[in-house]
Amino acid sequence: MIEPSPLLEKRVLVPRGENQAKPFSQLVENYGGIPVEIPLIAFRPIESNQCLQACLKDLDTYDWIIFTSNVTVETFFSFLPNRRLPKIAVIGKKTAEGLDAKGLTAEFVPSAFVAETFVEEFLPIVHPGLRVLIPKGNLARDYIAASLRNAGAIVDEVVIYETFMPKENRMKLASMLAEKQLDILLFTSPSTVDNFMSVVNDFELREKLTGCLIGCIGPVTEQKLLSYGLPVHVSPEEYTVKEMIKSTIAYIEREEL
Repeated sequence: MIEPSPLLEKRVLVPRGENQAKPFSQLVENYGGIPVEIPLIAFRPIESNQCLQACLKDLDTYDWIIFTSNVTVETFFSFLPNRRLPKIAVIGKKTAEGLDAKGLTAEFVPSAFVAETFVEEFLPIVHPGLRVLIPKGNLARDYIAASLRNAGAIVDEVVIYETFMPKENRMKLASMLAEKQLDILLFTSPSTVDNFMSVVNDFELREKLTGCLIGCIGPVTEQKLLSYGLPVHVSPEEYTVKEMIKSTIAYIEREEL
């Protein structure tokens, strides 16, 4: 007899946007859980501006371009579909896969998918005067840019998309939390945590989080959860949704022993 998955009938928050939620939800379903898609972040390209146009015009003057997410890749190519790029560095498997889909290859991928590891492993490449372009979202950290500048690189950051929480999802999340309809809360970025807690605080739902299993990807997201005084039950060493879900299952199995 096949034993049921530990995720069976557990309702799992899927906080990603519409275009990214499907693979996440499929993994939850594969392990017997019930995905509840409530996008806590969405993305929209910025209006073209002088800074963006200047960077695109001077693209051939850069030695490297750094993409930190697949959203950055997709948005960047919406502005510039047919231009040759400098050497490409990325953070994350999904980002590299997004490039592969466009017939491009990342020449540098760090061993772990966080900015700190990226900087540590990329610095040996850096020399004074190296020119680097970093397309980013409006809420992205400047850790990579600041670290490379300290090593002598000339770094231009350009905001190419805005991050926001769809208004309709605030009420949906508030309703489900109020009725205790979420069992597992999984977060994929600090922004998802901030937007989640904005709803929790605005609707005074803190006590409704009691009993929820909370997991995340990456140390920055973990620190964001801790800054709100929330427990972090799951934080896998490999920063992928698949590992987060597998670690969630392992946690549940340990608790049931």
